Amino acid sequence: MRLSRYFLPILRETPKEAEIVSHRLMLRAGMIRQEAAGIYTWLPLGLRVLQKVTEIVREEMNRAGAIELLMPTLQLADLWRETGRYEAYGPEMLRIKDRHERELLYGPTNEDMITAIFRAYVRSYRELPKILYHIQWKFRDEQRPRFGVMRGREFLMKDAYSFDVDEASARLAYHRMFVSYLRIFARMGLRVIPMRAETGPIGGDQSHEFIILAETGESAVFCDAGVLELPVPDETVDYDGDLSPIVKQWTSLYAATEDVHDEARFERETPEGRRIHTRGIEVGQVFFFGDKYSKPMHAMITGPDGVERPFQGGSYGVGVSRLVGALIEANHDEAGIIWPASVAPFKVGLANLKAGDDAVDAACAKIYEALETAGVDVLYDDSDERPGAKFAKLDLIGLPYQLIVGPKGLAEGKVEVKTRATGARESLSVDEAISRLTLA
Repeated sequence: MRLSRYFLPILRETPKEAEIVSHRLMLRAGMIRQEAAGIYTWLPLGLRVLQKVTEIVREEMNRAGAIELLMPTLQLADLWRETGRYEAYGPEMLRIKDRHERELLYGPTNEDMITAIFRAYVRSYRELPKILYHIQWKFRDEQRPRFGVMRGREFLMKDAYSFDVDEASARLAYHRMFVSYLRIFARMGLRVIPMRAETGPIGGDQSHEFIILAETGESAVFCDAGVLELPVPDETVDYDGDLSPIVKQWTSLYAATEDVHDEARFERETPEGRRIHTRGIEVGQVFFFGDKYSKPMHAMITGPDGVERPFQGGSYGVGVSRLVGALIEANHDEAGIIWPASVAPFKVGLANLKAGDDAVDAACAKIYEALETAGVDVLYDDSDERPGAKFAKLDLIGLPYQLIVGPKGLAEGKVEVKTRATGARESLSVDEAISRLTLA
């Protein structure tokens, strides 16, 4: 993409309303624009990252055997009344009426709706197990939306729901999603810790929040430092096999959010030198809730013994839009964002240091065409801005590689490749640079 044809509204000044790094950098880098408190337009650069994050989530859900559907943003209040959640949920739920005075709500989550869908079509244990998921916008009317996309009112979420005939089978689904979450976040270059957590308004008797350790996190967390060294399952993990050893390994060391933290247990189970007490950012959460929704909504299945019973279920959320902010919190320096390659909006930033110079223009055109043909996403800065401004812009938006082409280097047959994460620079020929970035 040529920058002259792109829409990238960079801000030179730091917005006063931005309290944390990710919010400041997303506004400055032209990724988002605030339309109302906690509600944002995703501008082209931000949308590309959001799409990359979404695709990783989708790929790992599919790998784990989940099946995608798409539920609406608006839900009937009557569904939530069946489970008793309509009155209990609180003022965070946006309640509205249509022209026929039907009571609706802008869904903050979808347990009630997916249960209604399930009971309409599934009758027998022979049709189980099932895990259904969608990636959809949600709305929670936060009293104090803040921190940009980290705590907005409108947000993109992946929510999955499992359906099983008995508790033992349902626990297996919980394990399947637990392991898939480890892989999702690792693919984005994030070290995430599953921590025991409260179930909150979702309900149930077991829950883990997946937490990134960060001082800008919204809550205190406590864990054994050993959890930071545990291996993440690779793409060969067998989701149809026994996943309990993996889950046991990741839950055997102490890790808890402040809501369920037990200081005495923490001190008893964790050597003093390994105790971590810091803050964390939640990027996902898994819940086992049994028949919390199936029982009041009479979502019954016939078991192998011929007896009808409520299905056993769980729900599994990933804050997709929130992840974009969390990624920046975990990957930045004083100059700007440092994107992991898997989620970067473009892989390469190509800087023409003297637009209008025949030799420089020709070299840039060759590089741009070759990389694009090879499937490498390139943002080509073909503007007539001064070099310093181009360097600052590329550092701010944080693309993994910068390819710098100027008349002095070309006179020696060289261009420069800079790795954003390390600052390392290489002086290469045009063909070597093309090869280097194609294979990177």
